[in-house]
Amino acid sequence: MKKHTRIYFDFFNVDYDPISGWHNCVSEISGNRANDIHHIESRGMGGSKRSDNIENLMALTREEHIKLGDKKQYLVYLKQLHAAYIKRFTKNKP
Repeated sequence: MKKHTRIYFDFFNVDYDPISGWHNCVSEISGNRANDIHHIESRGMGGSKRSDNIENLMALTREEHIKLGDKKQYLVYLKQLHAAYIKRFTKNKP
């Protein structure tokens, strides 16, 4: 499992089976099963360790990732949506 996926799954308490690859992670946009953990602000060429933080990671379906990911016109929208998602999750966290 990639480091950024583990960070996301750990923060949001996503159930994951490393043998089968099954997980119960859902898209922050549609609520459908997420396929990708997206870096809201791109890691850029060569990557950046600073981008692997929960404020920069969001779960998306593959279709959402293709449509919205790494496109400047959606950057603010994704940041706002993700910030609200984190706020709702942490508010309901035991």
